[in-house]
Amino acid sequence: MSNKIYIYTDGACKGNPGPGGWGALLQYNEHKKEINGFSLDTTNNIMELTAVIEALSIIKSKSEITIITDSNYVKDGITKWIDNWKKKGWRTANKKPVKNKHLWEKLDNLTNNHTITWKWVRGHTGNPGNEKADELANQAIIDNLS
Repeated sequence: MSNKIYIYTDGACKGNPGPGGWGALLQYNEHKKEINGFSLDTTNNIMELTAVIEALSIIKSKSEITIITDSNYVKDGITKWIDNWKKKGWRTANKKPVKNKHLWEKLDNLTNNHTITWKWVRGHTGNPGNEKADELANQAIIDNLS
């Protein structure tokens, strides 16, 4: 048995911007928890970030976590770009304001509580955790638009 938590996340949007959903599958040993949510007017990147933020928000104690995402935006943003954004006053390399700054700040704060390994997987290629997160994100949209 491992004490590591695995989190699979995904975001979805019908139109970009448009109605969107996020989903996450959290796995700890034999335990699984599925969460998802909806926003009427959003972007895919916002939903991708929200999925990770919401998943990390429910973990109350310091943990060793592997986050598996199909979003290079999320993975690269938190592992490669965020330190420079903060040094430059939340400006990109092109000196433009960082989009979704409030979400990046939330994610940054949440990651400080844990030891996190970030993994990227190609979406829609049969990875069971990623497929479940995608299903949860899309189900949130269907449930709220029907």
